[in-house]
Amino acid sequence: MVAETDLAVLLENLNPVASSENYVFTTLPADKLTSTLISVAKGMFQEREGTTLILPVAEAQQAKLQFEGCYRCITCEVHSSLEAVGMTAAMSTALGKAGISANVVAAYYHDHIFVPAEKVDLALEVLTSLSD
Repeated sequence: MVAETDLAVLLENLNPVASSENYVFTTLPADKLTSTLISVAKGMFQEREGTTLILPVAEAQQAKLQFEGCYRCITCEVHSSLEAVGMTAAMSTALGKAGISANVVAAYYHDHIFVPAEKVDLALEVLTSLSD
């Protein structure tokens, strides 16, 4: 499977799909990470100030971690190249015009956009419209 770089093809085949689960972003110092939290994390990124974890709400609550807001993950099922130019900009611009914050995580095969849980349906409409 070859990753796509052509922006028109990427947007035409975006196929955004929302997770049914709510996620939160939280941060911990490296010495507070546990194997349990790492194993349930949807994503993790180490920054100078601490390690950001993207966790299911229930897991964050169970660990008594602080967080703000709940997000749903929209996966763009097109196999996008990490070298593709303009896809993130097109998606975040469209979502921004609709008043929806977008936290984009690019992984090897797909882009994942975390949007406020209460705006997931509108976000799906906006992203689907990019295929037109």
